[in-house]
Amino acid sequence: MATNSIKIFAGNSHVELAKLVARRLGTELSKAVVLKYSNQETSVTIGESVRDEDVYIIQSGCGEINDNLMELLIMINACKTASARRITAIIPCFPYARQDKKDKSRAPITAKLIANMLTVAGANHVITMDLHASQIQGFFNVPVDNLYAEPNTLRYIAENIPDYKNGVIVSPDAGGAKRATSIADRLDLDFALIHKERKKANEVSRMVLVGDVKGKIAILVDDMADTCGTLGLAAKTLAENGAIKVYAIVTHGILCGKAVQVINDSVLTKVVVTNTVPHEDKKKICPKLDTIDISGTLAEAIRRTHNGESVSYLFNHAV
Repeated sequence: MATNSIKIFAGNSHVELAKLVARRLGTELSKAVVLKYSNQETSVTIGESVRDEDVYIIQSGCGEINDNLMELLIMINACKTASARRITAIIPCFPYARQDKKDKSRAPITAKLIANMLTVAGANHVITMDLHASQIQGFFNVPVDNLYAEPNTLRYIAENIPDYKNGVIVSPDAGGAKRATSIADRLDLDFALIHKERKKANEVSRMVLVGDVKGKIAILVDDMADTCGTLGLAAKTLAENGAIKVYAIVTHGILCGKAVQVINDSVLTKVVVTNTVPHEDKKKICPKLDTIDISGTLAEAIRRTHNGESVSYLFNHAV
C-alpha cells in the first residue's frame, strides 16, 4: 500500500463528476480556487499542501474547451511547483482528439500538441476514456490509461433494453466498426454498418446500410455525439430498413448546436450517454436522454493506480 494519500482536485468543467468520484473513494475534493480575472486570465490557488502526495486532477474537455484546458495545465503546474509526488490528469473526454492526423495539407496534429502541453506542464500520468483514436496514447512520453465505457455499455443494454436479444449492434460509420463488433461479439448479437458519404465536415450527404435490421431492435454505438446529425440520419436509415426500435449509446455526449432538437425530432427511442461530459441541463429539455454513470470506473482506476494494482481489469468489468 502507498504511504502517501490521494488528493483529488476538480477544475470547473465537470465538478459533479469529480464529486461522484471522490464520494466513491470515501474522500472529499481537495481545496482549490479556480477563477477568471476580469481580463479573462485564469487564476488557480491550491488551498492545501500537496507536498509528496498523489494528486489527481479531474477536468473534462468540454464546454469552454480552451479555458478548461488552460485551467488543467495551470493546476498541474501549480501542483508540480508545490512538490507533489505524482500528478495524474484525469480527462474523461480528451480535447482535440479528432485532430489526431494530418488528413489534408497544412493541417495541424493538435492532439499531439495537447499531449506535449500536458507533459510540459508536469503531468506524470494521464487517465482518459474512449479516445477517438487510441493511437493518441503514443503522442505522450508518460503513461496513458485509456479506459473503456464498453463494460458499462454492455451492462446498460442487458439491464435496460427489453428484448435486447432480438437486437443488432450498428456502427454509424466505418471508423467505429471495431468498437461495435466488440460489443456485438460479447452480447452474441448480429452486427451492421452504415456507410456515410460526406460533402463537407459535419454534413452527411448519403447513408447506406450494410447488414439486416428488419424486425429487430437496432442499437447504434459510437464514441461521440456532437451535433447528432449522423445519429439522426442513421436512425432514419435504420427505420426505413425495417428496424422496430432504434437506440443510440454514445460515450461522449457533447450535444452542441441543434443536437437536442435533432434527438427530439428523430425516430430514436432513447439516446444513452455517459457522464464524461455534463448534460443535466439537456436532460430537462430532452426526455429521450439517459445517463450511464462512469464515476465508479474512474474511482477504481484512481484506487488501483494509487495502490500499484493493474488497471486492465477495468477493460472488461463494469464497476
